[in-house]
Amino acid sequence: MKAGETDRCGIVPLRAGVHAPYPVPLGFVFRSRSSKEEKAPTDKVQVDLSKASRDPQAPKGRPTPKRAVAQSQRRNGAVAPSNRKEAMKRQREARRADLARQREALASGDERYLPARDKGPVRRFVRDFVDSRFCVAEFFLPLAVVILVLSMIRMSNIQNIALLLWLGVIVMIVIDSIGLVVRLKKQLNERFPNEPKRGAVAYGLMRTLQMRRLRLPKPQVKRGDRP
Repeated sequence: MKAGETDRCGIVPLRAGVHAPYPVPLGFVFRSRSSKEEKAPTDKVQVDLSKASRDPQAPKGRPTPKRAVAQSQRRNGAVAPSNRKEAMKRQREARRADLARQREALASGDERYLPARDKGPVRRFVRDFVDSRFCVAEFFLPLAVVILVLSMIRMSNIQNIALLLWLGVIVMIVIDSIGLVVRLKKQLNERFPNEPKRGAVAYGLMRTLQMRRLRLPKPQVKRGDRP
């Protein structure tokens, strides 16, 4: 090939008498550029994936644990049990802890740990309504003991008195309970028109059958106070 002519690839050879500089490794230039272009999107995708947050409405990809299991995991540092025996032991400890908190709540009136049947503003109002007044039904047990003792005496007059007392107590309890139901329904409809009140009246009647000092949750109002 003569000087000044080009080959088929378009490369012009050096003229005679001109020394070529140090050869530049073309592969290094092209490889470095291509490697940078290949690594850049990968790194960017990794950063974007690490910073991306999960859509709160998207599925979690795992089943939601039960309430008792979740509470036990939180108490034990979310460490999974090694075997079934350990899991059962943790569940028993969690149940005992829940029952202990419920007992404390029944004594103090803390609604955060009360049983489901005692929670809510409606049930709290029913308890205060019953505890703020005298109820004949709360004296049923002591009167029943007295009547039983009188009926065991083998004297016709005393046994007749015991029977009359028994009938009188039942009649007074029925009349007092009817009055309680009427007033309680009226108060509930006035104060909680939009709240569910199913079972609230029966809840109040069952509370009247218990002596005041034995009621759970403990009374939070005095007799005569308006709830």
